Parts: sequence; C-alpha cells; structure tokens
Amino acid sequence: MAGSLRTPRFLLAALTLALALAVSPTVGASSNRPRLMGGLLDADESEEGVQQALNFALSEYNKASNDAFHSRAMRVVRAQKQVVAGMKYYLDVEIGRTTCTKSQPNLADCPFHDKPRLMKKALCSFQIYSVPWMSKISMVKSSCQDA
Repeated sequence: MAGSLRTPRFLLAALTLALALAVSPTVGASSNRPRLMGGLLDADESEEGVQQALNFALSEYNKASNDAFHSRAMRVVRAQKQVVAGMKYYLDVEIGRTTCTKSQPNLADCPFHDKPRLMKKALCSFQIYSVPWMSKISMVKSSCQDA
C-alpha cells in the first residue's frame, strides 16, 4: 500500500519541479522576464540553424520573385527561435537586389546594385519551420515591404 502512494507523490514532485523551471528567470539574463517553455528566444544570427533558415528563406524568396536579379540579405534586423516539434525561426531581414541574374550560381559574392534605378531594398519577415532530424524545412510565413 505504501508503494502505491509513492508514485503519485513522485509524479507530483516532478511536475512541480518542471513547472518551477519553466517559469523561473533565465540565469544570467539581462531582463527579469520569466522564461517560458516553448516561448520565443533571441537567436544569434551566426548560429547554424539561423543561417540555414535564412538561406532557405532567401532561396524561396528568390524562386517566388519575378525579378531578373537575385536578392540577398543586407543585414539581419532580428532573429528569434522557438522550440516546437522541431524549431521555428522568426527572421526580420533587410534584403537588397544584387547585380547577379538568376542564371548565375554564386549568390554569396554578388555585389548589390549601386545605380539608383536598379537599387532595390525590402524589409522582410520570414517564419521558417525546421525539423533537422527529418531533414525537413518549410516557409510558414513570408511578407516583405519596400524599404
């Protein structure tokens, strides 16, 4: 009989501990906001997952664009991530039109247009869902406005 009471108490203690950890402030954080499980976290743009999400977002943007020129990131304004059944990335990116046409393969080294009539900038928000262990990545949402 005593053994049957230990299991619910242990589960209750484990649940209490998990809940306390989920809402406790992040150690060493600059803000006093609580960290919630599954909540948005700021991400470093140099993280591998953020870079993969950014490259995927720009590839999808360029595929959908009717522009003859490729666009690439000028700067990452904000990068956030959220642990879900995988990882969701929220990226705010300033993009610019390059001098490379879509038939040219090496986008990373393409300079941006400097002639005013060819220059084009946009501020884009991308939501990318990635499940790395299943090699899946998809664009959840994308919106851009001229900058």
